[in-house]
Amino acid sequence: MRYLKTSEAAALLNVSPNTLRAWERRFDFPKPQRSPGKHRLFTHGEVAALRDALQEGLSISSAISRAREGMAGDADSLLGALTSFEPERADSALEAALALRSVERTVEEVLLPTLDEILRRGGADSAVWSFAARWGADWLRWAVRLAPAPARPMSLLIGDATRDEMDRDSPYVRALELFCLRGGIRVLSLSVRGVTGVAEAAALHRPDLVTVAGSHVDDDTVARWAYAVRPSSGGLPVVVYRRGPEDVRVRNAATRHLPHGPREAQRRILAMIETVQHAPQIAPDTGRVARRAS
Repeated sequence: MRYLKTSEAAALLNVSPNTLRAWERRFDFPKPQRSPGKHRLFTHGEVAALRDALQEGLSISSAISRAREGMAGDADSLLGALTSFEPERADSALEAALALRSVERTVEEVLLPTLDEILRRGGADSAVWSFAARWGADWLRWAVRLAPAPARPMSLLIGDATRDEMDRDSPYVRALELFCLRGGIRVLSLSVRGVTGVAEAAALHRPDLVTVAGSHVDDDTVARWAYAVRPSSGGLPVVVYRRGPEDVRVRNAATRHLPHGPREAQRRILAMIETVQHAPQIAPDTGRVARRAS
């Protein structure tokens, strides 16, 4: 994936950086992401698609519509491949999407909406959903393996409360794991069904935040898992992701809900971990106030 700074993207479009920023504000396109230093970074494919449309003599609004339509075709291609049970064509469709977008935007704008549409059409007990869910899980696992090594002194423990890879929440949980890893957070994901030894795993991982993700496993099982983790995690609050409506909560007064989209959830997790790391902590053995190491 090739990225362009604001000045580079403006030069490719033959406009000023101010004009490019005005288009971003007005049309939300091209849509940049932020570098670790908070600088705008545009995907080359998206800028190039807009440039090609402008070179046809279209107005800016029409050119942006044309560029967006071209990008929407990626989702249509993936949908057609998956509903036809063609994994190689699905691989190619997502590769094409990645040429125009970041990994995060490819997942949120192409992969997850396509899986949602297949689930809506066929239902959770359909053969097409079984095929698509497994293909999506395999792709996300591949992306997780290729994620760069964590670059931040941050650690997240995810308690996976989904049923299996055919669970409607499973792709979103895997996407959250991927986004956190790509955001520089060290992630350990464990099923909430595995209570024995989870305290030792948490002690080794030393999480800054604990997240229960998914809504399939019942609250009693989740509560046992969270209770087992709690002594080793220093009494950290449990944050839940895609676990039913807001009024369905893990049995913990400190429980908070993350947004349902993995990108927004990742941003909230980053903010929460930063808050936890800078908050005074009570040393469990002495009762003295200590500051969490960051």
